Amino acid sequence: MRMTAGTDLHEQIRQLVAAALAEDHADADATTQAVVPSSAVARATILARETGVLSGCEFAEMAFVLCDPSLELSWLAHNGSKVEPGQTVMTCSGSATAILAAERVVLNFLQQLSGVATLTAQAVARAGSVKVLDTRKTVPGLRDAQKAAVVHGGGVNQRRDLSDELLLKENHFALSGLSYEATVEKAVAKAQGKVVGIEAETLDQADLALAAGASYVLLDNFRGEELRTAIRFLHGKYPNAELEASGGFTVAQLPVLEGTGVDRVSMGSLTHSVSSLDLSLLLEAE
Repeated sequence: MRMTAGTDLHEQIRQLVAAALAEDHADADATTQAVVPSSAVARATILARETGVLSGCEFAEMAFVLCDPSLELSWLAHNGSKVEPGQTVMTCSGSATAILAAERVVLNFLQQLSGVATLTAQAVARAGSVKVLDTRKTVPGLRDAQKAAVVHGGGVNQRRDLSDELLLKENHFALSGLSYEATVEKAVAKAQGKVVGIEAETLDQADLALAAGASYVLLDNFRGEELRTAIRFLHGKYPNAELEASGGFTVAQLPVLEGTGVDRVSMGSLTHSVSSLDLSLLLEAE
């Protein structure tokens, strides 16, 4: 995970988890307070219910710790680990009321982030030699966590935020008041060493962008022979050009990119349309 300026990673995770626990009123668990003795001790086991890739362990651990720092935790799998149905991911022993207070927040983080890692791993497996990148289409407040999950799944992080690099899209060209080529040239001149990416909707635009000094070109909604033709032309004219495919590719469609010559593919679905990995927390009295 990338750290927010002025905040160390541990504190950033603590703040996110504390907010989630507060949202769930973990300190006012009416059901548990009604029927579970405050002195009760239990052992929790988190199990995988389906095949996937684990992510979010530090968030789950923080939730347990914030509810009761004396809980004893043991991880049997870690971020980036492949898990199978029935596999024990971790165990936790101690105050039953604290475990119950943390349960939902623990699972929410683990399931969502493991879902991101799992989908990314599936995409990477089907993309072959083409690098799989995420986007900024993340859950608000969870960007760094989701981008870390992409890495756990074998993917690559695209720019984190608007300050990371320049990425010119159709709205920038519409508002610049300049020609397409002049807009790229202006961006390159003002980039101060930052990467300058260009979204191109036609081969002519991609050609103009690379001629004007773009660091890479994002070939938006190019498909089939159109994509192959564009890549052959651009790599022939600009051998070192970084070419990226984008525009709603699904995991099932990724094998068609192998052999096209495209360097990478960006997929917003890795973070904005993910299904949570099925995990369960089971409790037994001690």
